[in-house]
Amino acid sequence: MPVARLAFKAANFAGMLLLVAVFVVPFVWMVSTSLKTYSETVLFPPKWIPAELRWDNFARAWNSGPFLKYFLNSVIVSVSILLLQLVSIVFAAYAFARYQFRGQKLLFGLTMITLMIPGQLIFLPVYLLMSRWGILDSLLALILPFSSSAFGIFLLRQTFKQVQEELLEAARLDDASEWKIVFRIMVPMARPALVTFALFSFIAHWNDYFWPLVMTTTDAARTLPIGISKIREVDGGTAWHILMAGNMILVVPILLVFFVAQRHIIQAFVYSGVK
Repeated sequence: MPVARLAFKAANFAGMLLLVAVFVVPFVWMVSTSLKTYSETVLFPPKWIPAELRWDNFARAWNSGPFLKYFLNSVIVSVSILLLQLVSIVFAAYAFARYQFRGQKLLFGLTMITLMIPGQLIFLPVYLLMSRWGILDSLLALILPFSSSAFGIFLLRQTFKQVQEELLEAARLDDASEWKIVFRIMVPMARPALVTFALFSFIAHWNDYFWPLVMTTTDAARTLPIGISKIREVDGGTAWHILMAGNMILVVPILLVFFVAQRHIIQAFVYSGVK
């Protein structure tokens, strides 16, 4: 029995190391390549540690296009979408979790069905709608179609349903309005879930390539992923060190946001009752 248990632990540890390697090795390779010269990027066998750290690769990537404009557009789009989604999902989730009304199950079912529809399937009617409104090639065209989130509604509804009804009744007996109940009780208790959703939403829209590519035609409204793809035009499309430096510029904000929010993410997946 001890031998079998030891073998299981060893296999479990090996599996975890393999899983970590699958995710970590490509990232380490990206960091390494972003600091190399071009000649070092094409060596075989690969050279992991550059002979000299080439920090100027980041400057070359940044100066390969209007990257400041791309960066600001990405910030505006990602943050605006996140704020609109947080407002809409809080009220929708509260209504689905704490109220009973005619058509509730139907509406919630329709909301969940939208999770099964890929964005590439509905982009054409949305594109035509944005064109009719005259807002193509603008930041609004990148923000408005994502002003709410079915996943966020589902996640927050499940969190709100864990709050005991007695706590809300006590608040109502103290003459607390529904606004106070939402923002003084429900939202603070759902903070881990909200932070988790905010991180997922920010990452998804910060990295989004398809939608900005479809909805924009000029650099005035394009975002950072589109700018990164244009680095391929540098040195005939073979400047892998410059491309990896551009990818690092794209990834660093996500890493910073993740490290700030990781404690709340862990809490979101741990059930905590209300005492």
